[in-house]
Amino acid sequence: MKDVNILKNNGINLEKSLELFGDMETYNETLETFLNEIDEKISKIKQFKEIADMANYAILVHSLKSDAKYFGFDKLAELSYQHELESKANHIYFIYEHFDELMNETYRILNIVREYFGKEAIKHDVVSSNQDKAILVVDDSNVIVSFIQKIFHNDFEVVVAKDGQEAINQITNNAKIIGMLLDLNMPNVNGFVVLEYFKNKDLFNKIPVAIITGIGNEDLVQKAYSYPIVDVLRKPFNERDVKSVVEKMI
Repeated sequence: MKDVNILKNNGINLEKSLELFGDMETYNETLETFLNEIDEKISKIKQFKEIADMANYAILVHSLKSDAKYFGFDKLAELSYQHELESKANHIYFIYEHFDELMNETYRILNIVREYFGKEAIKHDVVSSNQDKAILVVDDSNVIVSFIQKIFHNDFEVVVAKDGQEAINQITNNAKIIGMLLDLNMPNVNGFVVLEYFKNKDLFNKIPVAIITGIGNEDLVQKAYSYPIVDVLRKPFNERDVKSVVEKMI
């Protein structure tokens, strides 16, 4: 027999949920359907987040919010609703900043439900870490830097420089750096100073470089291609764009 205390002791608002379902038998049957379908929903949410498809992302997190409200998962419903609103407003960086929080609560609920049905708990997002290797992100935008840090926080150390001089200092002092994402337009010392430094020190083969630039800067891009760079990453970009460039780079 299923122990409802497993649900109640983990913050599931069972009393409120039963106002909708009427009895535990109906609740259990519907909850089991949720459990069987949630993996596919999570996979699609991750997919749409990765390609920054906010329209479809909003549809999926709305569905997750509805499920959570039906079953008494109050915190998950609240988080899903926040993501629904922000994705509808196309606030991509909010989604990336708070995505782990949403997924952690989703998997917490999933494992409570699995325990309730006598199933083994599952782990999520267990990724081997390569913190002995670093990617240097050279950009004066905190938004861009935070975005890239979120993408690679399980894969590499993400080292940050706000201008070209800081980048040169990092290259000189940090032996872990295996690649660089370099913005061209920065205050103080711009990206071309860094490219020229790489050329003079013969560093392009040792530390591959990809350029970050805004759409419309064609003259700058053509100038950048006079150096042996790997690729150009144009703002605004999504997770898949960044990962593709970094894969080429390293």
